[in-house]
Amino acid sequence: MESSLKNVLVVSFGFLLLFTAFGGLQNLQSSLYREEGLGVAALSTIYGAVLVSSMFLPSVLIKKLGCKWSIVISMCCYVAFSLGNFYASWYTLIPTSIMLGLGAAPLWSAHCTYLTIMGNTHAEEAGKIGKNVVNQYFGIFFLIFQSSGVWGNLISSLVFGQKPTQAAIPEENLLSCGASDCLMATASTNSTQSPSQELIYTLLGIYTGSGVLAVLLVATFLQPIKDVQEKSKGEEKSSSFWSTLLSTFKLLRDKRLCLLILLPVYSGFQQAFLSGDYTRSYVTCALGIQFVGYVMISFSATNALCSVLYGKISQYTGRIALYMLGTGIHVSCVIALLLWKPHPHQLAMFFVFSGLWGMADAVWQTQNNVMAVPSWPSTGKASLSSGIAPCTLGAGVRGRRPLQGALSQDGEMDVQLLEQKCLQIPIITSKQAALGIGSCQFSGRIELGFLLVWETPGD
Repeated sequence: MESSLKNVLVVSFGFLLLFTAFGGLQNLQSSLYREEGLGVAALSTIYGAVLVSSMFLPSVLIKKLGCKWSIVISMCCYVAFSLGNFYASWYTLIPTSIMLGLGAAPLWSAHCTYLTIMGNTHAEEAGKIGKNVVNQYFGIFFLIFQSSGVWGNLISSLVFGQKPTQAAIPEENLLSCGASDCLMATASTNSTQSPSQELIYTLLGIYTGSGVLAVLLVATFLQPIKDVQEKSKGEEKSSSFWSTLLSTFKLLRDKRLCLLILLPVYSGFQQAFLSGDYTRSYVTCALGIQFVGYVMISFSATNALCSVLYGKISQYTGRIALYMLGTGIHVSCVIALLLWKPHPHQLAMFFVFSGLWGMADAVWQTQNNVMAVPSWPSTGKASLSSGIAPCTLGAGVRGRRPLQGALSQDGEMDVQLLEQKCLQIPIITSKQAALGIGSCQFSGRIELGFLLVWETPGD
């Protein structure tokens, strides 16, 4: 096996192990730690820290440590969050949530940088086209990584399903489920269905072990590479942190960008509802926490299939038709969920709603991710790492970041510009992005493309 492909597989399986743990644990936070809203607060803290981290930490960490050790250290932050869940309190979950958030931004930035450099280097050695090799590497990565949504949720449901006796939930408790659930309640409406501490520790042990294996796998087998930016250290003086940060906020003066922000903001809101409210107020309340994993598998699988489908049909239907489809599905689901009184006898409906939500969510992911942000040459160096901000603010508990790129005058991605100026995302065309290479997000996890620091033409 060639060395570059081995490194791609090491990164891919490392992320698979890491996000199998984090993804499953993330979906359980609002159900496991209801008291005083601790679970939701922890997830909100994660993405607040990601928001801050994405502004400055990735470039600094990668320059100092390189891609490999940036990935390893960032993965350790995820493991710390799993450990914090063993003794869940405000003094353990919130600090470890901050650690995870600070590590998330460098993790994805370093990963994207690593695969892009590795692909271009191999292409140069083999006499192939760089962007084709990079696309192939990212395709392999997401083929493996996407399954983390299935495995993480499956593990949680299998572990919590080991409870010897599942007492029937009283009818009076079921009346408080769904839209009638008081999200600020200090006690669970179905405490008889809460998993034992032994099962919780078992699950946390599995998740922590998975995270540790991810760290060891990458630290031991991943070949370090020199960051391309270091090669040009003497050629080009990099801009200061403050000037880059200021240029980011200057972009917000453009009304076009302000209008585009609404899309990732909504994407964050709807993700927050599914992972924070639907899992708690509908699934856990009416069925028990052991069903959360199964229901979220339905979402992940539908999301993946529809992402591929929408990417292929978007060239025929156009973006507007798909946005209308997604909006129609979400509005219909929201109205139905407001009126629906969840009951264990209606088991199929819990999967139907999560599946429909995945169908609509796939629209936002595939279309938002190829909604490229035009360049504004007059602003000088523009940091688009803040592309994470709208979705993080919208999510509150969870969000996704849109893939940011550059549009040429004819509306297509300027691949040459990206190849020269951007080292932190794969070099793809808008059509390839629509087909799934750039949507990067089929399994309900953090996706690629939100940490781009991009120098505009004319710098």
